[in-house]
Order: sequence, then structure tokens, then C-alpha cells
Amino acid sequence: MYPADIKYTPSHEWARIEGDTATVGITSFAQEQLGDITFVDLPAVGAQVTQGSEFGSIESVKAASELYSPVTGEVVEVNEALEGAPELVNQDPFAGGWMIKVKLSAEPQGLLDAAAYEQTAVSCH
Repeated sequence: MYPADIKYTPSHEWARIEGDTATVGITSFAQEQLGDITFVDLPAVGAQVTQGSEFGSIESVKAASELYSPVTGEVVEVNEALEGAPELVNQDPFAGGWMIKVKLSAEPQGLLDAAAYEQTAVSCH
């Protein structure tokens, strides 16, 4: 259910780390809890993000939530498709629904692997 090549946070964000860049988004569990996503507020390219700190917000028909970065570094790309089609997060949270790409400036600490995250998500039900 959760891709093994991705690391997860207990707050339901994910990071796919490839070299010195991490692609960041929210998990399928998070988008299911939110319901239909209506808006995603993301930082601009060049913004600095810090692991564990807020980097944006997401709104749905049910609620608004902050987004917390699983990594520290500089935003090098933003998924601009989400501006016109925030529902991509619902349709494919681990691929088309990614949010930002970050050039890492520090090694992420304490992220969960897929099995550990799945236990966290299950205990949230």
C-alpha cells in the first residue's frame, strides 16, 4: 500500500530521496482523511524548508491542514499542476500529486520506512 522507496513522517508526509534531492507529498492515508482536496498552498522555488516545520497548507471539503516538511533544504521545484488541479493529490498522492522538490542541506532524521508508517496509519483509524 505504501511504496517501499519512500520515507514517511508520523504526520503523514512522505519524501522520496534520490541523491541530494527529495520529492515531498502527503500519503494516501492523509488524502483519504482529508477527502476531496480543493486547494494546496505551497512555497515558492528558492524558499528554505526545515524538517518538522510547516511548509504550506492543504484544504479540502472537510478541513484545512498544515503541511510539515520531512526534510531540510531549498525548494527547487513546485508541482504547478496542483494549482489548477488540486485533486491530483487524491488521485495519485505518490506520483502526480507530489508537492515540492527540495535540494537537501541536511540528512533527514527519524523518518519511518513503509512498514513502520503503515503501523502508524493503522493506529490512527
